[in-house]
Amino acid sequence: MNLKRKISLIATLLITMLMFALVGCSGQQSSSEPTTSEPTNTETTDSVEVTNEYPIVIKHAFGETVIEKKPERVATISWANHDVVLALDVVPVGFSAANYGVQDESGMLPWTAEKLKELGEENPNLFQDTDGLDFEAISDANPDVILAAYSGITQEDYDTLSQIAPVVAYETGPWVTSWRDQIKFNSMGMGMEEEGKQLIADTEKLIQDTANKYPEIKGKKAAFTMINATDLSKFYVYTPADPRGEFLGELGMEYPESLKVHIADPNSFYIELSAENADALNDVEVLITYGDENTLQALQADPILGQVPAIKRGSVAVIGDNTPLAAAGNPNPLSIEYTIDEYVSLISEAASKLK
Repeated sequence: MNLKRKISLIATLLITMLMFALVGCSGQQSSSEPTTSEPTNTETTDSVEVTNEYPIVIKHAFGETVIEKKPERVATISWANHDVVLALDVVPVGFSAANYGVQDESGMLPWTAEKLKELGEENPNLFQDTDGLDFEAISDANPDVILAAYSGITQEDYDTLSQIAPVVAYETGPWVTSWRDQIKFNSMGMGMEEEGKQLIADTEKLIQDTANKYPEIKGKKAAFTMINATDLSKFYVYTPADPRGEFLGELGMEYPESLKVHIADPNSFYIELSAENADALNDVEVLITYGDENTLQALQADPILGQVPAIKRGSVAVIGDNTPLAAAGNPNPLSIEYTIDEYVSLISEAASKLK
């Protein structure tokens, strides 16, 4: 029986528009980017009941998942979850092929391929789920757990996947899981919470050390956008709820108040504005967007968007569409390590145009 479903609107938006709308850029709405244990010490967070022994109980948007014992066979779906597993030095028994930013026929982004090589895996099992989750392939991988902390799975997807193995879903909503929570929930689902905490600490240090090398970007008002140079009648801006918007804050940049007032749903990962609302970008000092070598010129030539101060003076970091750097827009621990210097350098160059 063919259980695959069509890509939903939000997924399409995430992948094409993003992408990312990037990386996420990430995948499809239903595909394509926890807990532990000690009998004498139990603590509870808002979303995770943590003890020092199994079973592990992980609360998420679809209820709660119980991990009875440490998983030996870990599968992941959608965007970036597999990179968390690999960063913890575990090779998934199956994971979704990347569908954006890939420069060869491997179905993998360079940081994924590099880590697999380091771990000695030459023939990874990739799920081809561009047209929807391949439930048969996921089942054939015989996983003990399925990680989907960063994904757009629906209740129907979750119910079907749960017939295969326990599923770790997103905490609140689709496509808004930060890199930190990707690590937190996926590592708990693997029975590796402590290792996950260390990975978070190491990644935070890398981000801070890199940001310190570019003090000129600190405090600058920045926005990550998606503007289609062939249709300048509207544009999209990622919100602080989206990993792209959130990451700019981690680099020491600020989200403009002029954009915050347009966010009707605090859980939405983007806002759509018409060109007539271009003045919402007037407080943006540095603008990041997807495009190519002609994007900035096209924006500056537009009679409306061309009047936005950041665009007018060229304070725009253009990330090549469908490139690994674009795919890293939705960050995870491996993509951050692989691309952060290139990414922050582009932002620094855009910031240098400020008077």
